[in-house]
Amino acid sequence: MKLKIICGQLEITPGRPDVNYKKIIDAIEKARSLEADILLLPEMALPGYLIGDIWEQQTFLDDCAYYAEKIVTATKNICVIFGSVATEPGKLNEDGRVRKYNAAFACQNGKLLGGYQGRSFFIKTSLPNYREFDDCRHFYSLQKLCAEEGASVSEALQPLEIVIRGTSLRIGIMLCEDGWTENYHLNVPQTLAANGAQLLCNLSCSPYTLGKNRKRNRLFSAQARTAGIPLIYCNNVGIQNNGKNIFTYDGCTSAYNGDGSLVTSAPMYADTFLEFTWDTEANCIIPTCPPAELPKEPESVYRALRYGTAKFLQQCGIKRMTVGLSGGIDSAVTAVMYADILGPENILLLNLPSRFNSAATRNSAQQLAQALGANYAVMPISESYELTVKQLEQTPITHLADGSSFNLQLSGLIKENIQARDRGARVIAAASAAFGGAFSCNSNKAELAIGYATFYGDICGAMAMIGDLWKHQVYALGRYLNEVIYKREVIPEAIFNIRPSAELSDAQTVGNGGDPLVYGYHDYLLRAFIENWHKTTPADILRWYKAGTLAAELGCTQEAINEACPDAVALIADLERWWKLFAGFAVAKRIQAPPVLSLTKRAFGYDHREAQLTPYFSREYYELKEELLKQAIYPAEEKHDFKYFSSAS
Repeated sequence: MKLKIICGQLEITPGRPDVNYKKIIDAIEKARSLEADILLLPEMALPGYLIGDIWEQQTFLDDCAYYAEKIVTATKNICVIFGSVATEPGKLNEDGRVRKYNAAFACQNGKLLGGYQGRSFFIKTSLPNYREFDDCRHFYSLQKLCAEEGASVSEALQPLEIVIRGTSLRIGIMLCEDGWTENYHLNVPQTLAANGAQLLCNLSCSPYTLGKNRKRNRLFSAQARTAGIPLIYCNNVGIQNNGKNIFTYDGCTSAYNGDGSLVTSAPMYADTFLEFTWDTEANCIIPTCPPAELPKEPESVYRALRYGTAKFLQQCGIKRMTVGLSGGIDSAVTAVMYADILGPENILLLNLPSRFNSAATRNSAQQLAQALGANYAVMPISESYELTVKQLEQTPITHLADGSSFNLQLSGLIKENIQARDRGARVIAAASAAFGGAFSCNSNKAELAIGYATFYGDICGAMAMIGDLWKHQVYALGRYLNEVIYKREVIPEAIFNIRPSAELSDAQTVGNGGDPLVYGYHDYLLRAFIENWHKTTPADILRWYKAGTLAAELGCTQEAINEACPDAVALIADLERWWKLFAGFAVAKRIQAPPVLSLTKRAFGYDHREAQLTPYFSREYYELKEELLKQAIYPAEEKHDFKYFSSAS
């Protein structure tokens, strides 16, 4: 028998079961008109997934149950399998809250089908509790339920038994993490196959990450091949957030045959159907279209940023954006992206020079604004900056206990930060309010990593669009915008070639000093601290350096390491400088930073959980440091600077 299966790769709106219900009903009607036998829908298709503690609102749970019942009644002449939350009245979790399950509901001809131990739903077995996921806070797993009831999980994982056109079929239903079985003691797909499943169906709500689709394909291909039966992966599109991170959901719904081959897939970020035929006798998937091509960097970065930012602005009702345009690559890419999304007529670009800003960066900013055709203004801050300095230094401070007085003395660092705050908190924020909409945070991931930003200055904004991109990725995206999206030089070539600099003092200009980071090395050093699954520490860096494998471990060139750190003494000084910032005061800045649009394996925010602590160096680090310093040979008069850079606070 040949059955038509449709996967509904729908855009899910988190926290809006009313909106998602209407989409699901429309999908059922369309699938029925296409004569589908089975319609698969994503995990948590009805409530959405990342909704915080809304899961604890009883009225919200009641609405989810109400709409789920209405979906069941709409399944005449079609089988629909969808994800939602299930509750169990009378049962409580350990914290005393109502028992909830991340569940799948299977229904046909107005009736619910199957479930565990008389329940009318299938329960997620493996609850993720890493990265942005916090399922154990809200949901009860099948494993915990079986332990509570003294049952075997392997026996509880039974396929759905369904009859279509007189033929009985057995479908193994999984929910997202149930398929990511590499490190779990129980392999859910293989258990379902061993229990008689003819087809495996994974309903997912899986966010996009750079390179994740390659891992998905390897994983699901291996599962299908090991089980020897077809596997379907049904994912949603849209955005969801947890307050600190904005995640895009790329869809990429796919089907695999029992030999592990990927036979068909849906395009990224498309709210669409993926149709194919299941030949139950040959037990194979017959595709109607080939697998969609997956983009490589920087196209994948561009698509994720554009899609996620556009959806987030739409969600927040933001139709206009103000961007501080410095003449550097970060603000240039941010401005061009917003113009691409909202249209240049809805972008206000502000160049806010002080006496430290070069003619080169000011000219580049104007050229970019002109190339875009955006709204543009130059608003110098020298006068207001000098007034603030004068106020602070010349206003006496009275000690009221004894009547004595003193005056504040402003360091160079304080004066630099006054400029940054004047630009952000005073001019850009006020201009944004007058222009309408919001203003941007232009910080990249390297700057966020070491706190190279100013409290209430350049670390403010509605969102950090490029906050999960390293500097080299920002440059690559800028080239892509010029060459592929705009097909002309909207970002002037001078911006790619000029030395990055905050331009906040005579010692920190594009011609003298510049940024304190050698991005060809430090991007990769800092990335190792954050994105490596087993977190890299200073001890790892010294161990790799000693073994001569540091470049290979970090993924950078040896030339970049040599440029930043010509010898062991310099490398240790440099390492301690950045580690103390990364693990120290920069944490406070990241906590207060805007939400980041997440693209990598670990983005700052809720995806990278951290506490404000004293920077720590392990015993192994000190042993390696002592050994390397003893081996170092350098002139006695040579000095190595262990000081922090000037814009740390």
